[in-house]
Amino acid sequence: MKHRSISLLFVIVALVLAALIVADFVREERGLRLRETILAELQPVALKNCTLKRFGSANDGGYLMCENLIEPIDAAYSYGVGSNDDWGCEVSRRYHVPVHEYDCFDPTRPPCSGGTLVFHNECIGDRTGSRASRFFDTLENQIRKNGQTAQRVIIKMDIEGAEWDALLATPDELLASIPQISMEMHGYDNPKIVDVLRKLRRHFYLVNLHFNNWSCTTKAAPLPGWAYQTHWVNKRIGVLDPTVPVPAPMSPLNAPDSPTWRDCQLYR
Repeated sequence: MKHRSISLLFVIVALVLAALIVADFVREERGLRLRETILAELQPVALKNCTLKRFGSANDGGYLMCENLIEPIDAAYSYGVGSNDDWGCEVSRRYHVPVHEYDCFDPTRPPCSGGTLVFHNECIGDRTGSRASRFFDTLENQIRKNGQTAQRVIIKMDIEGAEWDALLATPDELLASIPQISMEMHGYDNPKIVDVLRKLRRHFYLVNLHFNNWSCTTKAAPLPGWAYQTHWVNKRIGVLDPTVPVPAPMSPLNAPDSPTWRDCQLYR
């Protein structure tokens, strides 16, 4: 009887271990398929009418935009700034427009001699309200409160993963009115990423993809890292160049976010 109980216990333990192994395998396969789908959505293209220029910092804090497609412009929005908003400062000084900065985690007002930076101590989110004493509002409401619903605005966004919910909550009609969006995106294991990328691709061309080399990791494979800078140009103004293979080669204007760390890119 004792030996039978031990044998039964051994079988139960073996079955539990086998179930855990199978569950782990299924989870890994599901994760890999998600990352492969994300990569399939991140296929940059070339435009006939886009002259890329780097705005902002030489490394971390710099973003590529189509310089010749920016004007006319009424304002810019910079989400996630901290103590440095070289992008917003350059845009404001160059085009003589206000740049609305949003950051509810760091109250520091970045300096900008010769520019007009309008700091808002709030964050962008998927709904209006306070969370842990910080105020959030939607992109639609923030643009409306600034009286710029019918104006031409460009956007830079680097909000550490909050972009997925914020963009899912943004009406398609509003996205369709925005000429250009520069954005650092974060993550590789959230199914919302695919939903957001497909939503953006309905209205925009992805014209630049650059991985932040602070984020390089094999865990994100086939993505080389978990943070990636993207630039999106509205299909109303961008003209696709069908002669350039997809994915388009990466622009040499891109630079490592950390000049001292190893780089990790897909398309050179």
